[in-house]
Amino acid sequence: MRIVRAAAAVVVGADGRLLLIRRGTDPQRGRWSVPGGRVEPGETVAEAAVREALEETGARVRAERELGAVRVPGGRDVVYEVHDIAATFLGGTLRPGDDADEVRWVAPQELSALPTTDGLLEHLARFGIPVR
Repeated sequence: MRIVRAAAAVVVGADGRLLLIRRGTDPQRGRWSVPGGRVEPGETVAEAAVREALEETGARVRAERELGAVRVPGGRDVVYEVHDIAATFLGGTLRPGDDADEVRWVAPQELSALPTTDGLLEHLARFGIPVR
């Protein structure tokens, strides 16, 4: 089993809404999640989360702290070790890019109605992010 380090930006706006992308590629294409992806060589997980947020959403964010890590099956002997990073929205024009088909702010009470990636809501709740 190959473990691939990844990072995700958990961006909660001042109004409590969460910045989400609809995945445009597998695994879990078409499902909603936080922006994220592989950590590049020489990058910290915080740097990767900031870069992925910009690439996938157009949002400029600042990494604040690591919330925790989860392991996500990636298929065919790959497991992604995703480090979730709390991030602050600094600005930018939202637009889907890179691996994202769509990007939007989602209120906590709207999350349960969306098809989200496996375990997303449970992980966010465990990290103290409101999901209902």
